Amino acid sequence: MGAVVVGPDGRQLVSGHHRGAGTAHAEADAIAQAAAVGLDLSGCTMVVTLEPCNHVGRTGPCTEAIIAAGITDVVYAVDDPHDPAAGGAATLRAAGVRVRSGLGADEALDLNRQWFEAVAAKRPFVTLHIAQTLDARIAAEDGTSQWISSPESLADNHGIRSRIDAILVGTQTVMVDNPRLTARDPAGNRAPKQPVRAVMGLRDIPKDAAIHGDDGLAVHLPTRDPHEALSKLYTSGIRHVMVEGGSSILSSFLAAGLVDELIVYLAPTLLGSGTAALNGLGITSLPDAQQWEWDASDGGAVRTLGRDLRLHLRPQRKVALDYPPSRGSADQAQGGY
Repeated sequence: MGAVVVGPDGRQLVSGHHRGAGTAHAEADAIAQAAAVGLDLSGCTMVVTLEPCNHVGRTGPCTEAIIAAGITDVVYAVDDPHDPAAGGAATLRAAGVRVRSGLGADEALDLNRQWFEAVAAKRPFVTLHIAQTLDARIAAEDGTSQWISSPESLADNHGIRSRIDAILVGTQTVMVDNPRLTARDPAGNRAPKQPVRAVMGLRDIPKDAAIHGDDGLAVHLPTRDPHEALSKLYTSGIRHVMVEGGSSILSSFLAAGLVDELIVYLAPTLLGSGTAALNGLGITSLPDAQQWEWDASDGGAVRTLGRDLRLHLRPQRKVALDYPPSRGSADQAQGGY
């Protein structure tokens, strides 16, 4: 989500964006940037992709930040479908702020459609991560996998870990790799924000497994059903989860159609044998193949990271997204676009 503040003369003053769960929303980010350089936003207009939130969650209400900053006009694209956060437009109007909606709604819906669908389904947004060779292997025959990816790819992955709510692997990965699943910088230091470390599967996790750590952030989900795993995480407050494997877990989420974003680190390496990234999606005919499209957000669909390629994809849309703004008619009656 993004926000831009425009001055009374039409000049763009500052912009902001949401960097991930637990960080400032786009509106608050833009206002904070303005404050950092001494910009007075009184009488300005804010243009934002999503209706400003109206609740206290991991961050404060954006409506309060907008009112406190003296912003007099707000233009947003799409109503917030998340019930606890909705109602921001009404709060702003009650405070005397002019509010209009619908500008760029189709584009905003397309850009954020997976997030809207995840919110509607009351489950976390799912990013699936695969680090693989050119021949789609995630480990050699002897089980070694460290490191298929370049140091640059590993750093990028740890950057994502520091922004999400939870990281999910299977019990097999814990048994074989004994990962820590923490977010770390290139020097190995822990990032200030850490994801919940979730393990999915029926086997018990060894008491001395590294995943336990000493911060109480590890959780065992005793199920092999990805729907059930996501439901348990959602109930506990998780809104964005990254699935890292192994191959059975990766395959189960893809087969269930529960992946909103796919990030593949492709190393220029061939193994010829070993553990395949995926072990079956229940597809037997080419017409039934899953289709994905390139996602240009977050730095581009294809990027070079060291010797690797970073591929960023999202599910190909089969039908037009059916998400008419629920309060658009009222907003447009009050001067909306």
